Amino acid sequence: MKSRDVFSFSFGAVRLRKMRAGLTILGIVIGIAAIVALTSITTGLQVTITSELGAGFSSDTVTVSTQSFRMFGGGTSDFTLLVNDTDTINEIEGVQTSAAIMSKSVMLDFGSTELPLSVTGVEYTAYASIYSSFVAEEGSIPETPVNNSVVIGSRVTDPWDNGTVIAEVGDTILISWTHRVGLEMVEENYTAEVVAILEEIGGFSMGPNDLGLYIPLSTAQSFFDTDEVNSIAVQLVSDDEELIETVSQAIEDAFDGLVTVTSPTALLETMSSVFDIISLFLIGIAGISLLVAGIGIMNIMIVSLMERTREIGILKALGMKSRTVLGIFLTEALVVGLVGAVVGVVTGYSIAMIFAAFSGGLLGGMPGRESSGGPSSSLMTITPILTMDIILGAMAFGVLVAVIFALYPAWRASKLNPVDALRYE
Repeated sequence: MKSRDVFSFSFGAVRLRKMRAGLTILGIVIGIAAIVALTSITTGLQVTITSELGAGFSSDTVTVSTQSFRMFGGGTSDFTLLVNDTDTINEIEGVQTSAAIMSKSVMLDFGSTELPLSVTGVEYTAYASIYSSFVAEEGSIPETPVNNSVVIGSRVTDPWDNGTVIAEVGDTILISWTHRVGLEMVEENYTAEVVAILEEIGGFSMGPNDLGLYIPLSTAQSFFDTDEVNSIAVQLVSDDEELIETVSQAIEDAFDGLVTVTSPTALLETMSSVFDIISLFLIGIAGISLLVAGIGIMNIMIVSLMERTREIGILKALGMKSRTVLGIFLTEALVVGLVGAVVGVVTGYSIAMIFAAFSGGLLGGMPGRESSGGPSSSLMTITPILTMDIILGAMAFGVLVAVIFALYPAWRASKLNPVDALRYE
C-alpha cells in the first residue's frame, strides 16, 4: 500500500469519527496552547526586561557594594564603604574614575504635595561622566553646586503621569529624614532648591532614574551625618570583558574580598539564566497536560481498535501487511497530533496576546497612591514573542506525544490474527 493511500485511509478514518477525533485533538490543543502561551510571554518578558535594563547600563561601568551575606559564614558583614574609598579604587590600573553614592529614604514636601522617595548624594561632575543619562532637560547641572541644590528626575515633576506638575526649576523642596538616636526618633529637615530636571531615562537603571533626587555628596554627608555610602560606581577605560574581570578582581582584592563588584553584563547573564530556568519550569507544568492528552489518545485508539477489529481482519485477509496496519494507526495519531499542534500554536499565541493586552490595560491604568502621597508605578509593556524555535518545538512535542501514546494500540492492531478478527463481534 502506497504512503499516499495510507495517509488518505487514515485521514478518512479521522473524518469518519469527528466527535471522537475532535475531543482527542482538544487535549493536544490545550497542552500546546499552554506551552506556547507561557513560553511566548516569558520570552517577551525576558526581552523587555533585558532591553529596559540595558537602556540604563553603561557597558564600561561596574558597581562596588558591600557583601551583605556570607554564604558559608552564617552571618552578615559589618564592613561598610566610605566616601574616601574612591581614592583606593581610582589608583587601580584600568579605572578611569569613580563616584561614591549615598542613598537614604526621605519624605519630600513640595508645598502642596508630600512624597516618600529616595534622595541620593553624589558628586555631580563625576556622576555625569560615568552615566551619560545624567543630563538636564530643564535648568543646568552645576559643576560646583551650592549646598542646597537638588537635581530631580523627570517623573518627580509629574509623579502620577497625569499632567499634574508639582515641581519646577527654581522651586524649593523640604527634605525630611527621620532617624533614631538612642531611644528617640529624630527628624532632620533640609530645604533644597531645584536647579535641574533630568531628561526622561525610562527602563531600569543602576544609575540615574526618573524618580531620583540628587544632592551634592558633601551635603548628604553633612545632612545624614555619615561618611558611609551604599555603593561606588566605577568607570573603566574600556568595556573589554577581560579588563572588566581584571579590574573587578583587583577591586575585590583591595578590600580583602569584603565587597562585591557587579558588572552589567554579568547581571544580564544572571537574569537570562533565571528566565531560562523559569521557562523550563513552566514548560514542564504545561507538558503535564500533554501527557494527560497522550493517555486520552491511547484510550481512544484502543476503543477504536476494538470497534474496527473486523475491519482490520478483512484488510489483513485481503493481503494487507501488518506494518501497513501499524502505519495506518500511527498516521491517524500523526494527523491528530499535527492538527492539534497547529491549532494549539495559534490558540496559545492568541491567549498570550490577550493576556498581554489585558494585563497592560489593567496594571497600566492603576491609579497612583494618592492617599499615601506615593507616585504611580511605571509599568513595562510586555509583548509576547513567538519564535520559530517555539513553533517547531511545540509542534514536534505535540506530534511526538500523539505518536508515542499511539504505539501500543497500533502494535496491537498490527498483530491481530485475521481469522480471530473476522470472528470478533
